[in-house]
Amino acid sequence: MSESILIVDDEKEIADLIEVYLKNDGYLVYKFYNGVDALNFIETNKLDLAILDVMLPDLDGFHICQKIRETHFFPIIMLTAKVEDMDKIMGLTIGADDYITKPFNPLEVVARVKTQLRRYVRYNHTDEQHTAVINEYDIKGLIMNKDMHKCTLFGKELTLTPIEFSILWYLGEHRGKVVSSEELFEAVWDEKYLDNNNTVMAHIARLREKLHEPAKNPKFIKTVWGVGYKVE
Repeated sequence: MSESILIVDDEKEIADLIEVYLKNDGYLVYKFYNGVDALNFIETNKLDLAILDVMLPDLDGFHICQKIRETHFFPIIMLTAKVEDMDKIMGLTIGADDYITKPFNPLEVVARVKTQLRRYVRYNHTDEQHTAVINEYDIKGLIMNKDMHKCTLFGKELTLTPIEFSILWYLGEHRGKVVSSEELFEAVWDEKYLDNNNTVMAHIARLREKLHEPAKNPKFIKTVWGVGYKVE
């Protein structure tokens, strides 16, 4: 079955262009030029991925992203004409999985969509013949189960996006070892790391917030300054 993708962008030419390229790859595309109509559609329809423009005439993309994350975990890709790092960090911190700056090559958008969907399927759909296999880590009361894509902290389930779970799982796999931002990014995002990339930092900050980690002395995800992150 073809994956369903939502596009929300008030620039009709851009939305139409992305739609053409995605449809050519066999995706089902739903397109809106404002946030209110998009949110109403999301409430009653199943989606596999959303592409959200940051600047919209009514609701901004950040607000839509936050509303989606209240009940849904499918990947979200943000589009923006801005290049400021803080805008990017804000989007990633509130639950976005990727960020693309305008102008862009539509083939890049399609490639990013495929990458996010592969990761989403990998962590949310378990092969039935392996459902009985338990694959989990228990780290000081933080329990991660990869087969169930479930994470609990002291018995309470955490609401993690696929990216957040992937980061936590990778750090758990390398427990006791310092993992650099470069290694973590390339392992989780499956893309080449750039020196000015703040994506990992933004997601680590969001994870710590969900883990109720104190900023100065985190219990689970520790920062080794100048090197990377580790879980002990």
